[in-house]
Amino acid sequence: MKETAVVGVGNTKIGEWYDSSLRELTDEAISKAVQSANIDPKEIGATFVGSMSSGIFNQQEHLAALIGPHSGINAPAIRVENACASGGSALRVAMMAINAGFYETALVVGVEKMTDLIDIGDVTTALGTASDGEWELGIGATFPALYALIMRAHMHQYGSTLEEFASVSVKNHKNGSLNPDAQFRKVVTMETVMNSRMIAEPVRLFDCSPVSDGAAAVILTAKDVAKKYTDDPIYIKGSGAGTDHIALHQRESLTSLQATKRAAETAFKMAKITPKDIDFIEVHDCFTVAEVITLEDLGFCKVGKGGKFSLDGETALNSTISVNPSGGLKSKGHPVGATGIYQVIEMFHQLRNEAGKRQVSKNDIGVTQNIGGSGASCVINVFSRGA
Repeated sequence: MKETAVVGVGNTKIGEWYDSSLRELTDEAISKAVQSANIDPKEIGATFVGSMSSGIFNQQEHLAALIGPHSGINAPAIRVENACASGGSALRVAMMAINAGFYETALVVGVEKMTDLIDIGDVTTALGTASDGEWELGIGATFPALYALIMRAHMHQYGSTLEEFASVSVKNHKNGSLNPDAQFRKVVTMETVMNSRMIAEPVRLFDCSPVSDGAAAVILTAKDVAKKYTDDPIYIKGSGAGTDHIALHQRESLTSLQATKRAAETAFKMAKITPKDIDFIEVHDCFTVAEVITLEDLGFCKVGKGGKFSLDGETALNSTISVNPSGGLKSKGHPVGATGIYQVIEMFHQLRNEAGKRQVSKNDIGVTQNIGGSGASCVINVFSRGA
């Protein structure tokens, strides 16, 4: 495939921004990305917006027209919705448009303003629309319950323990404490995680990602013009997407995400890499069990051993594989439609040695994994410094 480069990035800090509107969040992220790329907004050929549920969260649809022109970007704009994988999907669509020759440059924005819904029950229901409305949400099974089923199945099938899942949270909070843009910058102990409030047995509060507001933006260009905007672009070396049944009961397995496997097969083949070539990865840890299963599905450890792999410290910063150096969704935060773009921004800073105290020492190849819902959708991208 032709290659696409990331030449500029910008984002808000992730948090609960009650006094900021969705439009203000995106304005900040876009302004920073344009400045980062040193690009004239008139040079941007198209805008792609990733957002999951602004109609419910903010009573605002038609985001493509809302966001681009308001920020001074008068290019054609389109919104991409793919649940929590909306950001990663928007990036992939933009990449394909550039590689097809329709555009030379593109702006990709991810945004979610979740705190406009004050009641946590309403937020949970809004997120639950990414599950099967008839067979899951319609009978009261929201995402904590669905991931509790997945966690329980993994424990039953492989003997994984609560301590193993808790180690994911401990590690990600440690990394997030080093990230100035993270929602939660506090180290937590195993005891804190294990004694946190039960949400849906065996899922506890510290197994869950938070409710978050945030916006993130990146500037993509064709490879042959990237050096016009920066001396140090990063390149998308491979990209893959996968889809599975939306309802858990229709899937081949509760303890493996086929969408992730399918996306990885395509992305790794395109990039001509194997898991052994990957130095660091941003994993979609919406719940701790999601990270454990992803480590297994992507081949970093044996099936059923993802929890032990984490508990043994193999996923810590600058260990066997640096997993979620940003703090992941658990600590950094999870503004759902923006998460995939925040992952790309972490790639940008890590590959350019700009990540400060959380900088990974070996940083030739990085990967993002962005999933939607309970794993029915997945986008995986492979990044590298070298052209």
